[in-house]
Amino acid sequence: MKPSAIFALALTLMIPGTAAFAQEIVDDEAEVLLTIERAWEASRKGDDDAVGEMLADNFMGWSRHSPAPRSKNSTIRWMRLDKEMGKVLRYELYPLSITVNDNVAVAHYLYSLAFEDKDDTIEISEGRYTDVLIRTGSGWKFLAWHGGKRE
Repeated sequence: MKPSAIFALALTLMIPGTAAFAQEIVDDEAEVLLTIERAWEASRKGDDDAVGEMLADNFMGWSRHSPAPRSKNSTIRWMRLDKEMGKVLRYELYPLSITVNDNVAVAHYLYSLAFEDKDDTIEISEGRYTDVLIRTGSGWKFLAWHGGKRE
């Protein structure tokens, strides 16, 4: 068999596996983005329990306005305080990149947010986040995040 025929045969055999692998990566990235969207939407609705279920038990998140990383329980308590101070009217996420390696995903994105405080004052802010998620038996969960409002 000629070398060009061997190469063509090898390429033909590799393409189906490559396509399946590429599809898996795309599906993982879509699931990660959907998890992030669900967390933002649950937060907008003030559903702390739903957000809490999306955090891994050993979660540590560090918002820019926090002096140190916060545990899962601490994060949920601060979310409750945020809810008492006002509400998110609208947000929009702008994904920049999502990298998936086995059961770990890292997502970088920007956001815009409209927040209305108890005095009916609306603040528009923008910022960025990096989220680290792990795949569990019940789907993707946040292991860590870092980011916040642009100063």
